[in-house]
Amino acid sequence: MKIQGKQYHTIWLKEGDSSVVEVIDQRKLPFQFKVFQMKTVEDTFFAIKEMVVRGAPLIGVTAAYGMYLALLDLGDGDRESVLKEKAEYLKSSRPTAVNLAFAVDEMLVFILNEIASGNLIERTLEKAHQLKAEEIESGSRIGEFGLKIIEEIYKKKGETVNILTHCNAGWLACIDWGTATAPIYKAHLKGIPVHVWVDETRPRNQGARLTAYELGEEGVPHTVIPDNTGGHLMQHGMVDLVIVGSDRTSITGDVANKIGTYLKALAANDNNVPFYVALPSSTFDWDIEDGVKQIPIEQRDPTEVSEIEGWAEDGIQSVHLIPEKSKVANYGFDVTPARLVTGLITERGVCEADKQSILKLFPEKEFEK
Repeated sequence: MKIQGKQYHTIWLKEGDSSVVEVIDQRKLPFQFKVFQMKTVEDTFFAIKEMVVRGAPLIGVTAAYGMYLALLDLGDGDRESVLKEKAEYLKSSRPTAVNLAFAVDEMLVFILNEIASGNLIERTLEKAHQLKAEEIESGSRIGEFGLKIIEEIYKKKGETVNILTHCNAGWLACIDWGTATAPIYKAHLKGIPVHVWVDETRPRNQGARLTAYELGEEGVPHTVIPDNTGGHLMQHGMVDLVIVGSDRTSITGDVANKIGTYLKALAANDNNVPFYVALPSSTFDWDIEDGVKQIPIEQRDPTEVSEIEGWAEDGIQSVHLIPEKSKVANYGFDVTPARLVTGLITERGVCEADKQSILKLFPEKEFEK
C-alpha cells in the first residue's frame, strides 16, 4: 500500500545490509514517518512490546525476522539451548496475539531441523521471507472474499456502503492489504463507493492515528468517531457492515480483539448489522475451545490511559488526563463470543463462527487433533 504515493511494506531488510531489519515506527504515525532498525533479538522484543510494530500478523512476521537475527548473533556453545531461550524470550513480549507464538515456533523448528546445514543463515532468512509473503497473500485473498460481501450490500443498496471498523486491522497491522481493511481497499479499487467509520480506539488511538492515516493515503473516504459512537450510528441505520480484525480466535469462533470490540458486536447484534471478523489462518488458536475463559488478556501500562499523546509545535508530547491519585485498569483486549459473529473472513473463504464450519475450511487441523 502507499504512503505519500510510494509503495511500502511494514517490514523489510535494510538495503545493502541483510543484518538489519527495518520497520515503520508506528509510534510516530501519523505525525512523523520514521524507520526503526532491529539488529538483535532485544531490538525485536522492544519493537513488539513497545508497539513500534503492532497488529497480530505483523507481530508474527517481525518475530520471525527476530529469530533470524538471533541466529546471526548465536556464537559458539549449545546453540539449540540458546535458540530455545531466545524463542521463549520473544514469545513473552506480548501474550495475546497468537501469531507471535506461531511464527516463533515455526522458525525455531525450521532452524533446529536445518542447524547442521552449511547455508543455515541464508535458508533461515528465506524462511522469514516466506512467512512474510504468506501474510501478504493471505491479506489479498481475505480482501477478495470480503469484497463479495461489500458487493452484495452495494447491489441491494445502490449507494455508498458504510463500514465501521475498530482499532487498526489495516496494512499497517500486517505487511500489505491488511485484514479488516483488505475488503475495503479491494472495493475502493473496484470503484464501489465506500465510507469507513473509524473508531478512535482508546487508549492508544490506533484507529484515529493509524487506520485514518492509511485510509487517507489510499484516498478512501472515512470519518473518525469516538469509541462510544458506533451504537448510535447503528441505531440510526448509518452502518451497513462491521468488519474487525483479530489477535486470536478460538477453534470455536470466539474472537479476541482490541478492547471495545465486544461492545461493537453487542450493538451490531441489537441492530441487525452484520458483524464480520477478518483474519488469516495464523490467527487461529487450534487448542482453545472457550475464548472467554482461555485466551490470555494483556494488561498494559497505566500511563496509556492516564496520559494521551498528541502533536505539538515541537513534536509528539504527552499530557495527563486523570487525577494523579486515581487508579487505572488497562486491559488491552476483550473477547467477542462466537454467537455475536456473523462470519469469519479468512484466506480460504468465509465461514460461520463455529467449530464445524472452521474445520470445514481447515480440515487438516481436525486431522492433526
